[in-house]
Parts: sequence; structure tokens; C-alpha cells
Amino acid sequence: MRRYHAQPDGLPKPNGFSQAVEFDGKLVAISGQVAFDADGKIVGPGDAEAQTRQAFANLRTALAAAGAGLENVVKFTIYLTDRADLDAVRRVRNEVLDPSAAPASTLVIVLGLVDPALRVEIEALAAV
Repeated sequence: MRRYHAQPDGLPKPNGFSQAVEFDGKLVAISGQVAFDADGKIVGPGDAEAQTRQAFANLRTALAAAGAGLENVVKFTIYLTDRADLDAVRRVRNEVLDPSAAPASTLVIVLGLVDPALRVEIEALAAV
């Protein structure tokens, strides 16, 4: 699969994402993943970093079922319930993604998620 990450002049330098990603291949949509473990229990109540790690682990599992991995992600949408969690989310994101091939990304602060104890949800589009 071919992929091109654009950081065009005239836009601010992004922090851990690409302004645009061009790709070819089959598109796979992954539903928003939260910090539920395989038994449906929340991992890391009150801990945004632990919840982000679990959300990324769940994304890996869903992507693998579609024959893809995090390296195939071309777009993330991240939902946070508290802006104060942004540094923790970025820290984990920067550990699990290749910064030279970062996907396009959108971050949204929301009032809440499906369970009030959840702090982060991450959905993805991947190209395989």
C-alpha cells in the first residue's frame, strides 16, 4: 500500500499527526475503542494514560481482525472527556505510533462517553 503524509506550507506544524494522508488500498473502519477489557470491565478507572493504552490495545485487536495494524491507520478521531488528559493521551500515542508516518487526526472534547468512568475513546480508519 502506498501512503503519502503531507505537512503543507501555510498550516501550523502538527503535534504528532499529519495534516493530510493520501493512500491507496482497502479502507477499514474501526469503531471507537474505549478502556474495556475482554470481560467488559474498565481498565484504569480515573487514569487517562491506562485507559488510552487499553483503547490502543483494543484498536490493535480490531485492526488485526481486519488484516491490519496500527501502521495501516490513516486517520484517528480521539474523544476526551477532560482536556487535562491531553498530555497523557499524546504520550501514549507517541509511544505506539511512528512519528514519521503519523496519521491524520482529530481530537474532540466531549461531555461524556458510554460509561461515565471512561475518559477516552479512539476510532480509526485504516488502509490495507
